[in-house]
Amino acid sequence: MLKRLLFSFLAGLLCLPAFAQFRVEVSGVGLTQFPVAVVPFRGDDAAPQKMAAIVSADLERSGQFRGVDTGGVALDEGSRPDVSAWRQKGADALVTGSINRLADGRFDVRMRLWDVVRGQDLGGQSYVVTAGDLRLVAHRLADFVYEKLTGDKGVFSTRIAYVTKVGQKFNLWIADADGENAQSALNSSEPIISPTWAPNGTQIAYVSFESRKPVIFVHDVASGKRRLVANFKGSNSAPAWSPDGKTLAVTLSRDGGSQLYLMDAAGGEPRRLAQSSSIDTEPTFTADGKTIYFVSDRGGSPQIYRVPSGGGNPERVTFSGTYNISPALSPDGKWLAYISRVSGAFKLYVMELASGTATPVTDTSADENPSFAPNSRLIIYATQQQGREALMTTTLDGKIKARLAGQNGDIREPDWGPVQK
Repeated sequence: MLKRLLFSFLAGLLCLPAFAQFRVEVSGVGLTQFPVAVVPFRGDDAAPQKMAAIVSADLERSGQFRGVDTGGVALDEGSRPDVSAWRQKGADALVTGSINRLADGRFDVRMRLWDVVRGQDLGGQSYVVTAGDLRLVAHRLADFVYEKLTGDKGVFSTRIAYVTKVGQKFNLWIADADGENAQSALNSSEPIISPTWAPNGTQIAYVSFESRKPVIFVHDVASGKRRLVANFKGSNSAPAWSPDGKTLAVTLSRDGGSQLYLMDAAGGEPRRLAQSSSIDTEPTFTADGKTIYFVSDRGGSPQIYRVPSGGGNPERVTFSGTYNISPALSPDGKWLAYISRVSGAFKLYVMELASGTATPVTDTSADENPSFAPNSRLIIYATQQQGREALMTTTLDGKIKARLAGQNGDIREPDWGPVQK
């Protein structure tokens, strides 16, 4: 049990097949979903990316919206829609737009959003970009629609990180939030685990076994350069960034046992957070940086605790079940996601921190590594379906799920990146 606690993040990595192109499958029905019609953009048929399809898929995957059949209607951002006709179709909002190739090879993308119920023009956006940036633009358009209609920030233009194994090669990938447009950041013949985004979205910390033991690197996403930040005696694992990006919480066994330390993100001498004879691991900071949640077996079995980041007495957080690991905190500070072992099954739970009420949100039995979206509305996690590992996103109530899975490949270790300024 103790070995599994310390290396829970390794589970399943050694049998990962190849990465393949993703597809997104949305399932479930929410109690309240906003009906929105996204009309195919004028020029979509000849464009490298189908802008309306990407926008529509983003919105539906969020769990906040359901698509309305557009019935082959032709509109663009300059059209004045017949709002009464769209109300009859059941739409509360309408998205129209166009994409045109310019003489220099770039693309002019334009979009407009309509409140069908009130007959109001809610504004639009326009971009001129290269073909390589069309997916990013589509995600930004979806973010615009999401924020206008819900009041919350959209997260479709953010990125995720995850790990795959192809033969004996491990890869760290960075992809769009829908799993598409994946780029390899690192490949290695030894395991890569625990990738975690820096708060500014420009760096990723991760654990590599290329030295035949776990050591911690920080990787610059834009340049591909990396630096070694923790290679102390024994194991160096489970990095977690402080909200200001200046500090890493890590798990080290340099002094015997596995304990929590704080260290400068640029490297240097670590400072032990607490004195304990138990295994303490998987730290994660609260959004204000004042508290660290972590996993410990100090009570006899793995449970989640919290401790002031300046040191102090740990307080137990999880009480139901005998095995609770992999804590993830929502950026708004209201929710804790974690993995609980129930009758031999590993299931994703979500706890409302104010009340302490915890609820299972999946019907799978091999869930791992939850990570919240920057707007706190979705969780990404790894699991198994039909004997294959896959990435899933879920709403906090578990009612809407989307599968991001390669047709011939398996993936693990997801972490959802921040909104970049």
